Amino acid sequence: MVYNPDDRKLTKRDLYKIACRSLFLQASFNYERMQATGWLYSILPALKKIYKDNADELKRAMKSHLEIFNSHPFLVPLILGIIASMEEKGENRDTIKRVKSALMSSLGGIGDSIVWLMIFPICAGLGISLAVQGNLLGPILFLILFNVVHFILIFGGIKYGYREGLNNLTSLKTYTKFISSFASIIGLIMVGALIALYVDIKTPVVIKLGKIEILASNGILDNILPLIFTFFVYWLFKKGLSSNKVIGITILLGIICRYLGIL
Repeated sequence: MVYNPDDRKLTKRDLYKIACRSLFLQASFNYERMQATGWLYSILPALKKIYKDNADELKRAMKSHLEIFNSHPFLVPLILGIIASMEEKGENRDTIKRVKSALMSSLGGIGDSIVWLMIFPICAGLGISLAVQGNLLGPILFLILFNVVHFILIFGGIKYGYREGLNNLTSLKTYTKFISSFASIIGLIMVGALIALYVDIKTPVVIKLGKIEILASNGILDNILPLIFTFFVYWLFKKGLSSNKVIGITILLGIICRYLGIL
């Protein structure tokens, strides 16, 4: 039977319900099937509506959607929209699995680049610029900006995925590497700018050259110390330490250096 777009069963309300459920995608994350349970919970309203008159097919669909799944949470609604469209069109079960697996991998990588290396640093940088001035609006601005982008990706993604289905899948794959590289470059530029603006280390140490006393922080050392500290933190991360451990080491090091009169 030829699929007619006018026969679509899912409404905008159904799509938004799926999108809202996707916010709990990782609530039951486990190392056996990762986000599979959250994925099934998210897409279940669509499956129930599509297969409401076919209990056996509903069971098969639910079972197939419990297979291992892991992608970036912010872009999962885009995949949900595409797969819901495929389920509604009665696509072959194996085809749905293959598309789901391909999108899971490609959008997982691009999501990390876009969200954590571009969107997060930009929003954080704008919030930090106010916070370092003692303005309480700094963290509030960060949370508002980041979550506005978050919900645009969530609700816009599922609408776009459902509307387009597989139509733009080829274009999506073509531009995935380009978008990922571009996002990584922008994110690294932002991180570099934040380091240059907000990593500030000075020392009260005085260097004596005969009868002349020179304050160590007066000059090129003002820029060398932050650079050394940045590479030190980078080295800690390369050793595999978590963010919490690096923060703890930084605080402890600051206390010791302050006590010794170095900083």
